[in-house]
Order: sequence, then structure tokens, then C-alpha cells
Amino acid sequence: MAINFTNTVQSVTEITRSIKGILEHGFAFVAVNGEVSNLRRPYSGHLYFTLKDDNAQLKAVLFKSQSRYLEKELRDGAQVICRGRVSVYEARGDYQIIVDSVDFAGAGLKHLAFEKLKRRLEAEGLFAADHKQPLPFLPHKIALITSPQGAAVHDFLKIAARCFPAVPIEIYPAPMQGEQAAAAIIQALSLIQRRDCEVIVICRGGGSLEDLWPFNNEELAREIYNCPLPVVSAIGHEVDFTILDLVADERAPTPTAAAEVVLPDGQVLSRTVSQNRNRLIEAMGRRLTTLRQRTDAQCRLLAVPAHALRGIRLRLEQTENNLQRAMDNTLLAASRAVDNRVNGLLLHSPKTLIKRHRERIKSLEDGLRRQIRAGLEHETTRFRQAAALLNAVSPLNILGRGYAVVTRLPDNKILRSRSEAAPGDRLRLTLHDGKIDCEVVA
Repeated sequence: MAINFTNTVQSVTEITRSIKGILEHGFAFVAVNGEVSNLRRPYSGHLYFTLKDDNAQLKAVLFKSQSRYLEKELRDGAQVICRGRVSVYEARGDYQIIVDSVDFAGAGLKHLAFEKLKRRLEAEGLFAADHKQPLPFLPHKIALITSPQGAAVHDFLKIAARCFPAVPIEIYPAPMQGEQAAAAIIQALSLIQRRDCEVIVICRGGGSLEDLWPFNNEELAREIYNCPLPVVSAIGHEVDFTILDLVADERAPTPTAAAEVVLPDGQVLSRTVSQNRNRLIEAMGRRLTTLRQRTDAQCRLLAVPAHALRGIRLRLEQTENNLQRAMDNTLLAASRAVDNRVNGLLLHSPKTLIKRHRERIKSLEDGLRRQIRAGLEHETTRFRQAAALLNAVSPLNILGRGYAVVTRLPDNKILRSRSEAAPGDRLRLTLHDGKIDCEVVA
């Protein structure tokens, strides 16, 4: 091997940065299998450890923002597959792998299953580009399938509100990991197809291979392939790839990017309409000025006779009027188009929707109060009638006429005959205004 010598002298920093650039471009994404050792977790929350096998070792770092996606706690001696990129820590001159995700023992079999399913579905044409549907420029409604407890839904809604807040978003809750996730997503897809949505977004945050495994489900892939609506996948981070990403009509690397994919920037659209309107006005003005100058030049070339000048003036005025009307009509049409677009945006404004719903709630509340008031009056009348009837047949009313109810103590049996009482029995007499305990003496 030939060795090239150079007269250029580099500093330690320069040669280290050169090596770092070569490693980061040559090993932009790698997957390394090894055993965890020398695991450290300082106050920063990052994880520092060494990946080793029988013949070599490699330093690794898993930052705190990624460590929350671990399916279980990382320990020394664990066999793992780390995915990430190779870089150089310049302060010590050490090369290391910056880990994005960790799969524990057994993930290798899942990776093989993933590759096998991927090849089979690709051969069947489920990933074909000519089958993918284009996304609507400005959807009138978006269906979002995600977990309402995750951070992904908040990221998506935040960016959607910034881009185009007038577009309504319907959220269809579904678990984003676990055995029930794929079936729940399929059920949500079936429900959405009966609604008036224009595009479907499936999103969740990053995670391990186990967390993202439901998105490698064959039944889910075929359901998305046959879905009549365009589907956008936003699963995990940019380095995460699933079968869902391959079969979907559009893949976004993150939930935030998904919102930017399905919605245009409303401010940019407004500025574009305004700029086009101004350019049209300027172009018509320049055109009118040019025609006026050309008309003036032709007038100067004409002969002096008054009748010729009058005819030319008439034609000039007619031409000018026609141009003015044409410009006015063009400006009016452009203004109406802008007004229609603004009115369309106002119809979907959150303030308008809130006002409409408040009026509806007030109307329902008034109706409910009227119904409750009528019901109370009806029930009050019925209660008074029942009370009068009960009072007529009440035992207390009979007792008030001088009768008494005799019960034997302690079993509280009601006595209906003199023969049921014996001397020494304790009795209780219930009158209309109280009770009297007594004893039988004869």
C-alpha cells in the first residue's frame, strides 16, 4: 500500500476533526451487537457504557432524551443491539457510537421476521410508488390516529395550529404499542372511512423495536394498502423504519414533520395571494400607461384636420374606457376571490365555531329548563294527589280515631285476638301520637 506524505502540518484539533468527518460520513447509521459493560449514569441522566465482544470493545452513549424509550432498564452484562451513528469525542480523541435505540436479546429474530415480511410484501407490490395516493393540497378535515396520552399528539396539534388552524382535526384514540395496538388501529381506519375526512395520519413517538413492532403487522399493512384515503405515517424518529412507513402513501420522520406535510403554511398562502394581487395591479397599470403613450404618439403623427382628430379622440377614449373596465373587472374578480378565501377561512375559524356551539348550548339549556319546570309541576301535582290518597288510607289516620296496634315484645308480633296474649307478656300499644309499653296481668 502506497503512503502519501504531505508537507502540511495539522494541529491535533484539525486531524481529530478530519477523522470525525470521515467516520460520521462513512458510518452515518450502524447497528452493533454486543455486551453492555462499564455502565454509568451521571447526574445529567445520559447513559455511558461500553459494547464489547470477545475481541474488541466500543464506547457508547445514550442521551437522556432517547433513554426514556428503553423497553427495560439497561444493565451490565445485557446482550443488546444498538442502532445509531459513529462519531468522535474530540476532547479525548475517542471514537464512539451515539445510540438512538436499543433492542435487547431476541430482537435479532424480530429483525429477521421484519426483513422476511418486507421482502414478501414488496414482491406483492404493496410498496409500489404508482399505487401511492397524492395528498390533498388543503384537506377540509384530518383524521389523526394516536394515543391521546403521548407527546406525539401535542407536537402534531401544535404545528397544525401554527400552519393552518382553520382545518378541523378529529382524533381517534388507539394504543400505539402492545398486542392490541394493530387491531385498534385497523378498527380506527374502518371507522374513519365512513366519515368525511380527506387524509389519515398515524403518529407516535420513538421507541425500541418491541415498542414499534405493532406497525410491522401484515394485516395492518394490507388494510392501509386498500384504504381509499391517503395515509401518512409518522412513527418514531427519523432513524425508525417500519412496514407501515413503506406501505403508507407518505412517510414523515416525526409527528411534527407530519403536520407540516399535510397542511400548507397559511401565512405563506396569504402572502402569495396578496403578492399576486399587487403584481396584477402593477401589470395592468403599466399596460395602461404604455397604451396611453402609444396613443399620444399616434395622435402627434396624424394630420391637423379637426374631424380626424375628433375620430381618433373618440377611439382613444373608447379604448381607454374598455381598458379601464377590463382592469376594474379583473381587479374585482381578484378581490372577490380573495374575499371568498377569507370568508372560507372565517367560517372555519375557532372563534366562529365556538360562538355557534355556545348559541346551540344556550338554546338546548333553555329547552331543558322548560322541560324540567314542566316535569316538576306535573310530578308535584301527582305527588299531592298520591299524598291525599295515602292519607285517606293511612293506618295513622285510623289510629287517630281512637284505635291502637298491639304488638308483643320482644318478637314484635301483632296481636289480633285476646287468646294470643298470656299473663306476664310484655305488650306495646302504638297510638296515633306515640307508643306505650305494658304488661298483661290477667
